[in-house]
Amino acid sequence: MPMVTPFDGYVETLGKVSSTCLVLEDRNRYSVPCELVGQMVSIRIYPERIDLVAHDAVVASHLRCFGRSETRYDWQHYIPLIERKPGALRNGAPFADMPEPLQQLRALLLKREGGDRIMAKILAAVPKHGLESVLVAVELVLESGNPSVEHIENVLHRLKSVPPPAQVATHLTVNEIPVADTGR
Repeated sequence: MPMVTPFDGYVETLGKVSSTCLVLEDRNRYSVPCELVGQMVSIRIYPERIDLVAHDAVVASHLRCFGRSETRYDWQHYIPLIERKPGALRNGAPFADMPEPLQQLRALLLKREGGDRIMAKILAAVPKHGLESVLVAVELVLESGNPSVEHIENVLHRLKSVPPPAQVATHLTVNEIPVADTGR
């Protein structure tokens, strides 16, 4: 009996990524990674979601908007842009739905001079270390009361480090005591 693949029912159209990393579909906008600006992407419209496909891979997936003039952002799509233009963190709409620990950290850092650059460096750690690890590190650093990039990177590396190997039990004994002889 041949293998039957499940039916993947969607309507597919094409769309061009705007300079704001958005694709327009049915008068609504959906974000894609900023590396795709100016390129054509395939838009797969499902009943409950929209998948955006580039280079034969799904690069973004959003809940489908049924109203008009709505925008769905994924703040992680804008991380490479923030590395180049950290000032966009101050009023950038995509960053309104970041997780709560990152929102708290952003509020603290943007009060300082150069805080937007610090926050951009912290967000740049998300692709390297993963969102969950960065959130844990940010929560630990917020508890300490002194947030900085170095502190967060230190916590991330401590979270990532492997514990030392366990001591090996052995029955070996030393029969001849070693002599410290520097003249050898």
